[in-house]
Amino acid sequence: MIYELFEFLQNAYDFPGSGLFNFLSFRAVCAVLTSLVISLLFGKRLIRWLHGRQMGETVRDLGLEGQIEKQGTPTMGGLIIILSILAPTLLFADLSNVYIQVMILSTIWLGGIGFLDDYIKVFKKDKEGLKGKFKVVGQIGIGILVGATLYFNDGVSIKEKSTQMQLNADGQEQMVTKWEESRSLKTTIPFVKDNELDYGSWLPEGWSNWAWLLFIPIVIFIVTAVSNGANITDGLDGLATGTSAIVGLTLAILAYVSGNYIWADYLNIMYIPHSGELVIFISAFVGACIGFLWYNSYPAQVFMGDTGSLALGGIIAVFAIAIRKELLIPILCGVFLIENVSVMMQVGWFKYTKKKTGVGKRIFKMAPLHHHFQKSGYHESKIVSRFWIVGILLAILTILTLKIR
Repeated sequence: MIYELFEFLQNAYDFPGSGLFNFLSFRAVCAVLTSLVISLLFGKRLIRWLHGRQMGETVRDLGLEGQIEKQGTPTMGGLIIILSILAPTLLFADLSNVYIQVMILSTIWLGGIGFLDDYIKVFKKDKEGLKGKFKVVGQIGIGILVGATLYFNDGVSIKEKSTQMQLNADGQEQMVTKWEESRSLKTTIPFVKDNELDYGSWLPEGWSNWAWLLFIPIVIFIVTAVSNGANITDGLDGLATGTSAIVGLTLAILAYVSGNYIWADYLNIMYIPHSGELVIFISAFVGACIGFLWYNSYPAQVFMGDTGSLALGGIIAVFAIAIRKELLIPILCGVFLIENVSVMMQVGWFKYTKKKTGVGKRIFKMAPLHHHFQKSGYHESKIVSRFWIVGILLAILTILTLKIR
């Protein structure tokens, strides 16, 4: 809104200072600061309101240290995160940009699914919340919408550098570099010299018009996996919030270099026109996470609930897909991945051993993995800090994949 206003003032009246809003860096800083202010001010009021209505978390006794003290801590704090993301985006981003539209839709959609789950738990006093099948249907729904938009919308394309021989004015051959635009389904593969993969190449010859049948299921899988991974990780004070902030900062760097043809040329990566606008959105995302961490760090004054965790994971997944970096998710979101895998390993091994021997055995003392360390005697804040350190190392490795091939 403010972006459109100052763009009008610049074009119509050459208003002094309005040109600043043409710079991504300026608007990104505005988005970070605004999201921080909103999360800090709105967060305090929301926590007070939730306390007044006794909308606290119901905690099952799993025998973990400090768990009972969490009983009654307000939940649904994800509303703080969502508002802190959407408000700066609406103010400072170009709302006509298809990538921004996709991110706004994903935030509201997945936040809405999480809100329904929290609402049922808190107001209906149903500990199970929204049934898992309905969550999955909602995740599939947004996956279809995102996948279809990124495949069929004319505003989504990539540009790749190509070198050709041409005759100059003197009739001599010279090497000319051009950026050629296409609407292919290419994405980035880490640690590979020619680090691009075209999903369309997996299809039989002549099936190129049906590539969406492959692309959309891939989008659905990624969105579902990452949103559930963030949801599972949200088990200790500040763990999911801090990890998401680290991931968001890394995605901001990747979006900036992918949306800037100078950096794309230097790093020899695909240039994605108009994707630079996503830096505004992800800046608001990082600011919202940091602001929420003010209240969510140990000991937490508020929990994000599924309202926040499903939205955070979904945002990360959709954002990575939009900038063609989804195959970096296993590295970048390694904390989410190992939490997910630890649950699958625990459940799978327990079922297997029970079927074979009649007595189920466990790999970890408790899953997800962060509870295993709690059972091993580590303090909650130490576990969170070390997971953050791992997240930072994975973020650095993710950025290095741009050059390590």
